Amino acid sequence: MSPDKVRVRFAPSPTGFLHVGGLRTALFNYLFARNSGGKFILRIEDTDRARYVAGAVDNLVNTLRWAGLDYDEGPVVGGDFGPYVQSERLDIYSKHVGTLMEKGVAYRCFCTPERLETMRKEQEKKKLQPKYDRTCLNLSEKENRDNLAAGKPFVIRMKVPDNITIKFSDIIRGDVEFSSERVDDQVLLKSDGYPTYHLANVVDDHLTEISHVIRGEEWLSSTPKHVLLYAAFGWDVPKFAHLPLLLNPDRSKLSKRQGDVAVEDYREKGYLKEALVNFVALLGWNPGDDREIFSLVELEKEFSLEKVNKSGAVFNVEKLNWLNFQHLRSKPEDEVLDMLKEHLTGTGMDVSRYTDDYLKEVITAMRERVTFMKDYTEKGPYFFVPPAEYDPEVIKKRWKPESAGYLKRLAGLFLSLDNPGKIDFENALHRTAEELNISNGDLIHPLRLAVSGMGEGPGLFDIINILGKEETVRRINAAIERIK
Repeated sequence: MSPDKVRVRFAPSPTGFLHVGGLRTALFNYLFARNSGGKFILRIEDTDRARYVAGAVDNLVNTLRWAGLDYDEGPVVGGDFGPYVQSERLDIYSKHVGTLMEKGVAYRCFCTPERLETMRKEQEKKKLQPKYDRTCLNLSEKENRDNLAAGKPFVIRMKVPDNITIKFSDIIRGDVEFSSERVDDQVLLKSDGYPTYHLANVVDDHLTEISHVIRGEEWLSSTPKHVLLYAAFGWDVPKFAHLPLLLNPDRSKLSKRQGDVAVEDYREKGYLKEALVNFVALLGWNPGDDREIFSLVELEKEFSLEKVNKSGAVFNVEKLNWLNFQHLRSKPEDEVLDMLKEHLTGTGMDVSRYTDDYLKEVITAMRERVTFMKDYTEKGPYFFVPPAEYDPEVIKKRWKPESAGYLKRLAGLFLSLDNPGKIDFENALHRTAEELNISNGDLIHPLRLAVSGMGEGPGLFDIINILGKEETVRRINAAIERIK
């Protein structure tokens, strides 16, 4: 592989919905590949069969596509280094374990789970680091043959060298060192014939010519094991970059116990992919200035691993909401129109009742007030259905005994207007207030309540101009009848 050829991979386990931390890892790999003119590969690490969830692979693929992170090689799209699903590569791992056995750097371990658990508890009692005690390391050839003949299940472990310092360089964290005394004789191949994460990860990264391993900080402690495996095989080590942890506002590790962590959760709540991708990009990375709003294309041009921070990144939902507002506000009107129609249909409304021009006027009136598409119907339901009830607090504060009479007078003037526009409605209200010798507010507040059922929203004259004079008068009359 050319030293300048960038190939990165996102390698999730199909154990459920994609975590936002997984999306961040996928995004940083994608951005690095696009910025470097390299390849972004998707690999499915499904060797932990106990945690495998049916349908999870489809969800992973669909979520990446939804976010706009199109991969160059992987399941569905194929590539020159397939298969890209680890459960379909078992013969490859078995062959490479055989190589390590021949080199004397791997050995069979026949210890039962019960013995290993007893050993671990004893070590904990003595406050020792839990590590395999190498009971099976020095089994004779005869003992190995007898155990195999007896059909005893076994795993294959790697023999970790004693008393050496394992060194590697990390693009984000600099030079890192671990003592081999802290590294366990890791299991490489399980008794069911499936490889562990460590073996499969290293073998696949080498065989698919991965140049940079970009993953979460939680994998930093596993890297010495991987470095030893590269050395045992005689392979070059890829460049590492371990991304900072994602934290809750209280700086605890982001987890399901403290809120939504799956990308699916945020999709269902109506977050835009542009906002979520923008937000996730800023979790640990910044462009070096005060810019905060980015499109995916802009991120591809700006991204570099050198600008990723070491410290944990706080997942601030308020910031995500603000970004969603900004991205929704900046969308072209026709795109928002399609989204609004889809939303209205999803709520059971008959979209054919509204013209595109009408809905565009609603979009213009509400654009500065909506963070999510659902806000159109939650904050501005009166654009789609007359108010079924009226805010009691607004009635108490704004509806006076004489309000009904005032509004009747105003409704009559509205009806006399010929094809009125926004300014005509406004002038009519001012004129009525002058004739009644009252303030404009004595009409504005009860009028807003009558047409919307609420005490706040877009400009009142924008609302009634959109509704039209007939619908506005109908609502005035209904309010007069119903508000006592």
